[in-house]
Amino acid sequence: MLLNRDDILKADDRPIETVPVPEWGGEVLVRGMSGEGRNEYEASLAIMRGGQLVPEVSNTLAKLVARCIVGEDGEPVFSQSDVHALGQKSAAALERVGNAAARLSGISIGELEVEVDLEKGSALVQDASSTSGSRSSSDAPSGNSSRRRPAAS
Repeated sequence: MLLNRDDILKADDRPIETVPVPEWGGEVLVRGMSGEGRNEYEASLAIMRGGQLVPEVSNTLAKLVARCIVGEDGEPVFSQSDVHALGQKSAAALERVGNAAARLSGISIGELEVEVDLEKGSALVQDASSTSGSRSSSDAPSGNSSRRRPAAS
């Protein structure tokens, strides 16, 4: 079936998954990011320091989790001002939720690195195992990759 503009714009294409988080005493709903949300997330992984754009790797996992946990109404549970507090929670819990968020958002969290493009003033999140320098979203982590962690710069 060939899709038209209206078909694409009305498609419910952001999956939601229930993720058990025993460390927190229950489960959470995790929704994949929109394209715009993913771009905002990637932009949050770089900051201006001394007039130059540099990688900002602090609380990378908490930033992702904060963007993807939603309530039953589908609205985000956390704001970006909650990222620091969320980053203080269990690393195992954050990783479990983060892996689901990354998979649902088309991000390969297992080998994330931030590449800063100084000319364009932007950051690109890419799969560190990719040699092409392009964003890799096709090799999202499998269910057994829960031990992978974002690469530190």
